[in-house]
Amino acid sequence: MLPETSERYLDRLPLSAERRAALSAQLRAAGDTSLTALHHALAADGIVAGDDALAQTNPAYASVAARLQLTFSDTPSAVQALPEISTDASGRSRIEIAPPLHRTPIVAHPWGTLNPLVRWIETANSKFDLRPRAKQRRHKKTVRSTALPQPEPLPVAEADSQDQHRSKSRGNLRRIVLLMLMLAQTAMATYFMSAVLPYHGDKPLELVTLGLFALLFCWVSAGFWTAMAGFLVLMRGSDRYVISREDAAPGPIPASARTAIVMPICNEDVTRVFAGLRATYESVAASGELDRFDFFVLSDSGDSDICSAELDAWASLCQAVGGFGRIFYRHRRRRVKRKSGNIDDFCRRWGANYSYMIVLDADSVMSGTCLTTLVRLMEANPTAGIVQTAPRAAGRDTLYARIQQFSTRVYGPLFTAGLHYWQLGESHYWGHNAIIRLQPFMEHCALAPLPGEGALAGEILSHDFVEAALMRRAGWGVWIAYDLAGSYEEMPPNLLDELKRDRRWCQGNLMNFRLFLARGMHAVHRAVFVTGVMAYLSAPLWFLSLLLSTVLLAVHTLVAPEYFVTPGQLFPVWPEWHPERALALFTATATLLFLPKVLSVVLIWAKGAREFGGALRLTLSMIMELLFSMLLAPVRMLFHTRFVVGAFLGWTISWKSPPREDAETSWGEACRRHGGHTLLGLVWGGGVYWLEPGFLWWLLPIVGSLMLSIPLSVFSSRITLGRSFRRARLFVIPEEVDLPPELAATTAYNDNGKALAGFNDVVVDPVMNALLCAAVTARPEVPPATLARRAALLESALKGGPDSLTSQQKNALLDDPLTLSRLHFEIWNSAPANRRWQALLSP
Repeated sequence: MLPETSERYLDRLPLSAERRAALSAQLRAAGDTSLTALHHALAADGIVAGDDALAQTNPAYASVAARLQLTFSDTPSAVQALPEISTDASGRSRIEIAPPLHRTPIVAHPWGTLNPLVRWIETANSKFDLRPRAKQRRHKKTVRSTALPQPEPLPVAEADSQDQHRSKSRGNLRRIVLLMLMLAQTAMATYFMSAVLPYHGDKPLELVTLGLFALLFCWVSAGFWTAMAGFLVLMRGSDRYVISREDAAPGPIPASARTAIVMPICNEDVTRVFAGLRATYESVAASGELDRFDFFVLSDSGDSDICSAELDAWASLCQAVGGFGRIFYRHRRRRVKRKSGNIDDFCRRWGANYSYMIVLDADSVMSGTCLTTLVRLMEANPTAGIVQTAPRAAGRDTLYARIQQFSTRVYGPLFTAGLHYWQLGESHYWGHNAIIRLQPFMEHCALAPLPGEGALAGEILSHDFVEAALMRRAGWGVWIAYDLAGSYEEMPPNLLDELKRDRRWCQGNLMNFRLFLARGMHAVHRAVFVTGVMAYLSAPLWFLSLLLSTVLLAVHTLVAPEYFVTPGQLFPVWPEWHPERALALFTATATLLFLPKVLSVVLIWAKGAREFGGALRLTLSMIMELLFSMLLAPVRMLFHTRFVVGAFLGWTISWKSPPREDAETSWGEACRRHGGHTLLGLVWGGGVYWLEPGFLWWLLPIVGSLMLSIPLSVFSSRITLGRSFRRARLFVIPEEVDLPPELAATTAYNDNGKALAGFNDVVVDPVMNALLCAAVTARPEVPPATLARRAALLESALKGGPDSLTSQQKNALLDDPLTLSRLHFEIWNSAPANRRWQALLSP
């Protein structure tokens, strides 16, 4: 019999009964049944022998390759791909988790001076400084320019076709029409607003109120006309200047059109991430074009348990679908520039191997048909740099998420088609579920930090809008393929989680606005920067407008009216109140806000509402969504106001991954987050009632919503309520009525996923320890000081146990396969090992 420790170690290895008996017999025949001899026997049985010196000093590391070969040798026969496991001459074992490096330099060009006036002054001064040099060269026969060295001409894509030139002209005409409609509508509304005010805008407070009203109404008008354009396009069924799925040429994808599907992740729900990736992979395989795609999971995770689980999930996925050599995993040790830096790292290492890159979010799922169509669209449109799909939200069960899924599914197509109508080839890029032409992206879209100091300088946070602007500045088109199905994402499960995401986006959009006057940006993308910042800046403007209206009420209630407001005035000015005009203006504003939603429902009626629960339930769902959005608007207003103020004041923000599962809001958290809102609503409403009871009815939608913010946040996060509404066929979307196979597969793999390994498993389990040791490059030749730190860490971990290790120490062990394998060996072989480790040795 073997010693108990060796028997337990063999129990954790995937050995057949015959192979285990042979190994036991071999050890007994040699007269050495220790754990060291067991590792040597495993290593001797491996395919490639390593360095004997390393095997003697670190027996567990010497057997890494053999343990992995035992693990993957039982892959089902239907799955042919096996991992490439090798051991080099120095004894370092490796498993192929990423392709060979093909480095390409990527340079982020500094933004320079962003203020155009300062740029002009600097240019003029530089030209003036060069004048003496010009006089000295006048006598030369060969005239050489002494002008200030100019920046390189902005690169332009391949010569545009005649149709593309016409589309640009038509796009400019459409945008002029949009601007005229917005300004005319805003001017008319502002005029009527002045008629509503008691002194018709002659007072300073009223002038400020009119200015705020004009800004906010212009913002609302832009959304209204965008929706109207989308309605006309969808009713007509097509737009001549559109990049559509119909443009994708049928037939096989050319061999040269290699595409990398990359998924940047950071401390995500690992099971959900790989469930979605597996569903996407299998859908591509079913399309018959799998050999044109490679998949990359690009991890920036810093949690040791999550890092361990990611590697376990990668190996399990590859083993299940035969994905070794096609599904790759990369973990960055230095998290620079967040997601954009992660993408840059991929491009720098492997971007030269591919023509295109499709970026997925951690919650993204895409069908094989959608992915292959994107590649065909890029092949059919050689001047397209980015083609963005319109992802459909699905997969959540909380009431809040289901309402958001319904609104994006019903109203989203109208606004997306409208955006495309105005923007054409200067459109949005939302950072995921899009295809990118890699060569111009690598040349022109690397992001330099914003110059200056403070909260709005440094690393660019919301990279997607800026990358789209740089791609267009380089002459490549950025399009939205709004009619392309098979692209999915998930919504935040509750209001508070959505607002946490909004805080990051707010900071990023405020930073991006600094590029509004950057050199060479297209006018449409300058407008995109404006809309991005207005999505959040409109909140404090609205809040200020409401406060001013309350101040005006207090002034007119508590202060005696002024009838002579200007010097030398001969006749009195009587303050006038016209409630009927206020009501008419309120009705007109509500029409601009709600008519697009009504028209979206009309479109669905025209095409068939069965997949939305039927015409009656669709209409009822729309009405309830309108009420819900009205209740949430004041709450979002206060949060967004705080975010904007915090960004300007330099408040730090945490950049954490959003939850990928249905999460409910507790009463305690709701009270902490919304308690101030409730108090503000009570005080504000009480003050207005004291000043003028009749005015409270105008303000009630605001203060009433704030008073209800706590129960609204809690109940809307409930999963049971969301499912109850689904059973009543309310807020139903087509993806719930006829579940796409990719989403069905994602749910199944997520629900039935195995328990993934954590840090403790990587230390103790023979298979997981071997996997991580082979996935990370071992570095035996290090300075003596490094060796001493390794020895100290090994001793501390061995005697203190896993609970004594800091996050930094755990990550250091994961990055050092030699120390990790020694710790693995000592825990199994050493009596002084901490009891917590010993408790983990049994299966």
